[in-house]
Amino acid sequence: MKLNKILYYISTTIFTIIILFSVKMYVFNHDFIKGAFVSLGYPTYIIYPYAAAKFLGLIVIWQPKFKRIKEWAYSGFFFAVTLAFLAHIMTNDGGEAMAIIALLTLVISYIFYRRIHASTLK
Repeated sequence: MKLNKILYYISTTIFTIIILFSVKMYVFNHDFIKGAFVSLGYPTYIIYPYAAAKFLGLIVIWQPKFKRIKEWAYSGFFFAVTLAFLAHIMTNDGGEAMAIIALLTLVISYIFYRRIHASTLK
């Protein structure tokens, strides 16, 4: 059980750092992100709400009392990171490695979250 918690906290911390870096880029390097969104054909008005959703998702993942919403947050992050990987591949900007790391740490975090809380999630 102790190893499960250690792996959960390490993977969740790494994932959190990656997402916080992403949020920081969305907020403080808006022009660069805006250019990336335009090149992919995404509307630029979603940049700030998307950053806020990522930040709120991290709060939900770290908060132990949001068990039902936590499943949705993990799901949302899975789709966001998968689509980010595909976007980086399409733009050929070299960011796909970070998306892969984010995806792996997210999956590891979710697996060990489920293992730790298996008895309380039913």
